[in-house]
Amino acid sequence: METFFLYLPLYLALYMVTRHFIGKIRNLPPSPILNLPILGHLYLLRKPIFRILAKISGRYGPVLLLHFGSRQVLVVSSPEAAEECLNKHDIIFANRPALLSGKHLGYNYTSLVWAPYGDHWRNLRKISSLEIFSAHRLQMLQGIRVDEVKLMLRRLYFASQAKQSVNMKTVFFELLSNIIMRMAAGKRYYGGDLDEIEEAEQANRFKMIVEETMRVAGPSNIEDYLPLYRWLTLDKMDKKLRVLQQKRDGFMQELINEFKMKRQEEMIRDHSDKKKGENHKTLIEVLLELQEKEPNYYKDEIIRGYMLVLLASGTDTSRVTMEWALSLMLNHPTTLKKAQEEIDNVIGNDRLLDESDVVNLPYLRCIVNETLRMYPAGPLLPHQSSEECVVGGYRVPKGTMLLVNLWAIQNDPKIWENPRKFEPERFEGVQVTKDGYKWMPFGAGRRGCAGESLATRTVGFALGSIIQCFHWERIGKEMIDMAEGSGLSLSKVQPLIANCQPRPEMVHLLSQL
Repeated sequence: METFFLYLPLYLALYMVTRHFIGKIRNLPPSPILNLPILGHLYLLRKPIFRILAKISGRYGPVLLLHFGSRQVLVVSSPEAAEECLNKHDIIFANRPALLSGKHLGYNYTSLVWAPYGDHWRNLRKISSLEIFSAHRLQMLQGIRVDEVKLMLRRLYFASQAKQSVNMKTVFFELLSNIIMRMAAGKRYYGGDLDEIEEAEQANRFKMIVEETMRVAGPSNIEDYLPLYRWLTLDKMDKKLRVLQQKRDGFMQELINEFKMKRQEEMIRDHSDKKKGENHKTLIEVLLELQEKEPNYYKDEIIRGYMLVLLASGTDTSRVTMEWALSLMLNHPTTLKKAQEEIDNVIGNDRLLDESDVVNLPYLRCIVNETLRMYPAGPLLPHQSSEECVVGGYRVPKGTMLLVNLWAIQNDPKIWENPRKFEPERFEGVQVTKDGYKWMPFGAGRRGCAGESLATRTVGFALGSIIQCFHWERIGKEMIDMAEGSGLSLSKVQPLIANCQPRPEMVHLLSQL
């Protein structure tokens, strides 16, 4: 035994050197030589993981192979490598890795986010394109977004009259929750005239479910890479995800059952949905109609999974973008003033900004684009290869997990001048959608974000409205804390608390809301 421990360092060194040279012989991407047994390169990781991966890539190159315990992970952090993966090899990398989040929160990999590429996923994506995010559908539901933005302005006005500082994380969350929930189920959970205890309890349940989902889901759970660690911790994360999914399931099934009862009552009264315009149906109603036509496919589980993806991702990603954007403007008041002057010149003070006005506010859109560049809501895009391919001239084995480090690409000083400087002007006159793969906050390829159009409409409209109507200030002399948190979406560690006062020229409109 003493001899074993005496030679243990030599054995480890031989093991690592051998693996390193085997990787070179097999033409695998470069990799840190210290690749420990069992752990692999997990010892290198710290939070936030996207920053650490960017640092490692800066040393070894934009195409990097790491070993996270038992998994091979390809990390790409250049536009060229991202384009190879998400364009040239789009179908090969169209799958998601089999993580615990997908098993439990994704209904055993059958939800839109976690389903493998194939007929089932294509069908779910088709529903998204036709029933939720089509240009016609979004235009028909514009009234919902207008109503909820006005409700937000009203709440901010009352808070300012009471001289109260405002938690903008909460304000933006409630705005997005109301919009998404009204689209999905015809319900509003926050503000308005809702005082019923039952509604308040549902709202609290919904908020807790979304926050916990975004906190524990994603590719950064160590349990996904170390089976031994799962055993040592008695499957703590597995149990945590199971409990969370029970909460999510219960919440969503209650909504589904509520709509089923309504449909039965309508049938009894011979008041069918044919009298309701197609464009005024909620998503639950659309899915229940599909269930009646194909009950063996559109089971309640499929409907629950679809709805939960929309509610969780649709609220949190846009919320974090708006919170980052306002935080950046409060730390750069000249930018905020410039955006306000643009709105005054284009819209004036006789009416509130409308969603359709955003297209005529190029500087506002530059602010949103710059925010998405610096703080992409999903900083790491997880995929998995379905077969062997070549990326950056290196061989990538089948079954390799891919992490596109979007944050690293969009904050690379080789691509962007002064990347950590908030400079919306860099996007003036730039067609970002045609700007290669150096700016892609909504992903790319088949797995690109289906809700991009809804997100851009909502974020621009909401930010423009609060800039038009209020003067904004930090609560003290200190700069807003811009520390980044961990989780599936890129949230701020410290929620944004700010002071607002109605602009004198807008009081007459705000007082009428």
